[in-house]
Amino acid sequence: MHNFKKFLKTITVIAVCILILVMLDMALYPCTFMRNDIHAVVNNQYDDIILGTSHGMTDIDPAIMEEITGRSGHNMCVGGEYEIDAYYIAKLIAEKQKPSRIIYEIDPGYFVSEKEEGNNYLLFYHEFPFSKSKAEYFWNSIAKCNFRTILFPWYEYSLSYELGKVKETFSQKWNRDYDISHLKSATQEYHESGFIERYPVDTSKLKMEDLKLFDKKQINTQNLEYLGKLIDFCKENGIEFVAVTTPVPIDTLRAYSDNFNEAWKYFGEYFDERGITYLNFNTQYFKAFSHDLKDYTDYDGHMNGKAAEEYSRVLANILNKK
Repeated sequence: MHNFKKFLKTITVIAVCILILVMLDMALYPCTFMRNDIHAVVNNQYDDIILGTSHGMTDIDPAIMEEITGRSGHNMCVGGEYEIDAYYIAKLIAEKQKPSRIIYEIDPGYFVSEKEEGNNYLLFYHEFPFSKSKAEYFWNSIAKCNFRTILFPWYEYSLSYELGKVKETFSQKWNRDYDISHLKSATQEYHESGFIERYPVDTSKLKMEDLKLFDKKQINTQNLEYLGKLIDFCKENGIEFVAVTTPVPIDTLRAYSDNFNEAWKYFGEYFDERGITYLNFNTQYFKAFSHDLKDYTDYDGHMNGKAAEEYSRVLANILNKK
């Protein structure tokens, strides 16, 4: 009897601790656009899913593409989305729906860098519903994080900022509020399609900052491994896989021509060997879209909203011909 009471007390303490952690998470972990994205793809059927980095996020609007292709789509790209993230996002989506095509935006810089610990590690995983893919994602990626990232996911965010939004954050989650107006800022706005529209900037004030530059000798083998896994997963599930590299401003291409040329050659051969369609808008499709800095918000190649709309039409028309 004594042992049972001790056991019951232990279980009660654990349950209370879990409840406290859940409530703190609801109040302090911000409602990100990834929350809306995951909610969209697990509750709706789409023809096209777009995965990749911040270039895909700001350059490709599925709603504009649908006007031309007639195919529904959702943009799941975001800065800090590495190949391992894209792989498990694809697996989650396949559990909930059956897309017919994945368009994967390739940024060569992501293949020579490592995923940094912090809120980017949880940006995707945190929003996953309970599923087989979430368990696998945790075991192969999240479990390697600092324990604070796992137990206290909100600690990576500024409490001085989040405390002022506790009521709003809690209310959105409690009421399952996915109103996109909450995700608008002074520099950009989130669209229902997952596309993030960046507002135009004064390009005369832009400076060329350090970029993640490709170097074949520095390739991160895990990133390449998960790209291969993603391609294989698509083949095994009858999902068409198309790789895309979005345009880069001409000044940037010229400044780092050796790195870019090495990247274009490497990935051109990589996808050719695997029979994958690769649309590179800095090589064979260079003339298909502007490389003038006026169409971008930085030298890295993130387009402004108007340019992204035009580019999405160009991309859709090219895909229609494939």
